[in-house]
Amino acid sequence: MIIKLLIIFYFLSNAFSNEDPYILVLGIAQDGGYPHAGCVKKCCEMLWEIGDKEKVTSLGIIDPKLNRSWIIDATPDFAEQYHILTKVHNTQLQGIFLTHAHMGHYIGLLQLGREVMDAKDINVFCMPKMKYFLENNAPWQQLIDLNNISIKLLKSAKKHKLSHHLFIEPFLVPHRDEFSETVGYKIEGPSKTVLFIPDIDKWLLWDQNLIDLLETVDLAFIDGTFFSAKEVNYRTISEIPHPLVEETIEYLSDQKESVKNKVYFIHMNHTNPLLDPKSNESKWVLSKGFRIAQIGQVFEL
Repeated sequence: MIIKLLIIFYFLSNAFSNEDPYILVLGIAQDGGYPHAGCVKKCCEMLWEIGDKEKVTSLGIIDPKLNRSWIIDATPDFAEQYHILTKVHNTQLQGIFLTHAHMGHYIGLLQLGREVMDAKDINVFCMPKMKYFLENNAPWQQLIDLNNISIKLLKSAKKHKLSHHLFIEPFLVPHRDEFSETVGYKIEGPSKTVLFIPDIDKWLLWDQNLIDLLETVDLAFIDGTFFSAKEVNYRTISEIPHPLVEETIEYLSDQKESVKNKVYFIHMNHTNPLLDPKSNESKWVLSKGFRIAQIGQVFEL
């Protein structure tokens, strides 16, 4: 835990060295976090004992010159992630961009309600089906009725301006869309472009080509939910068809080292050995030229 805090402090201290906008990794775990509710297996046992945890996947977008920030997804760890953006980084939250209606990506919106923050008109950016879902289902509609949040509609493949040198663009991806569509985001700064796809079904089910897309960006945070099929021994794999990390690495195996170096796996399930930087699987991923996201990492835009 102490080592992790030192790493976070290192990245945070470097974030304040200039006024360029940057991306901040606010969490790397799958929706249920790590340790995972009800898990008494080896993967979570030690964390329960020492009280350590990994926050659920989220990215912060920060413009230090304007003291403004935005967050992608409102996770179960929203309270801590909001504190990091507003107090540690001394910014004012300008809006929340949602990817889809699975619990780890929007449940944090409840922190904005009158039982907690009683926020006023926090901008929540989302796609049409997600907007309809929030407007027509409790308790989310109460956030709208009480003006805790203000829904702002996004359109796929259309850029949204955050500031004079920051843009964000949603794009549709295939996923289990029970309540809403699912999107990833492309974030464009003055010098770098970042891809963020925390959830997607198999790459070949997508109407876009990941390899082509990687050529257009400088960094890519992509779905690393499961390392291998061995983890999924308690559910039918067809119910959760994420691209396995092993599959993604094989899919990108013929690419240049410079392309592989762009890829950071994120959104790891509690069973995923990549959550342990000392695991053989983590070392293997790094040896192949790929990266594993860590909380507190800062990337200049």
